[in-house]
Amino acid sequence: MKQSVVIILSILLLSFGCKTKQPLVESTTVLNQTEEPKAMTNFSEQITWLLGYFSVDQLKRTPHCEWYLKGFDEYQPNSDAVNKLTAIGTDNLSIKIVMGTWCPDSRREVPRFMRVLDLWKFPANKITFIGVDNAKVSPVGEYINLEIERVPTFIFYKNNIEAGRIIENPATSLEQDIVNILTRE
Repeated sequence: MKQSVVIILSILLLSFGCKTKQPLVESTTVLNQTEEPKAMTNFSEQITWLLGYFSVDQLKRTPHCEWYLKGFDEYQPNSDAVNKLTAIGTDNLSIKIVMGTWCPDSRREVPRFMRVLDLWKFPANKITFIGVDNAKVSPVGEYINLEIERVPTFIFYKNNIEAGRIIENPATSLEQDIVNILTRE
C-alpha cells in the first residue's frame, strides 16, 4: 500500500514539473526492499529553500548535498559535446542559474549542469546562482528583469549580453544545448 502511494505521488510530481506556482509536496520516505523506510528531507518546506544569491558551496552542504552530490557524480555528459565546449573560450562568458531548491527539475538538472561546467573548466567566479521560492520570486534587485517563468533557467551571457537560455529541460542535452547557444551566430 505504501509503495502504491509513493508511486502515485511520484507520478503526480513529475507530471506537474516546476511550472506550477503551488507548493510541491514530496514523499517523506524512501522505500527499499531490504530496509525499513528512511526519513528524507522534504524540500517543499520553506526552511530548506535557498533564496536570493547563493554559492554552489551551499548546495554541497546538508540538506542539499543529498541530491546535489549524487546528481553531479552520476551524470555522464556526451564527451563530443564537452570537447566542443573546451574549444570555446570562457573569457567573455558568464552564466546565471535561476533555480528552486524545492523544485525536482532544479534538483535534477543543476547538478548535471555543474558537472558539464566542471569538465569544461568554466570559472566558478563567472557563475551566479539565484534561488527562488515556489512562486518564482527572489529577493534580488534586478531579478524581475530576468522574466523567469520556469526553473531551472540557465542564462548565458556573451560580453554581458544574453546569448540564450536553457529553460527547465534541455532540448537535446545540457552540454549540446550549451554548444548550440554559444556557437550560433
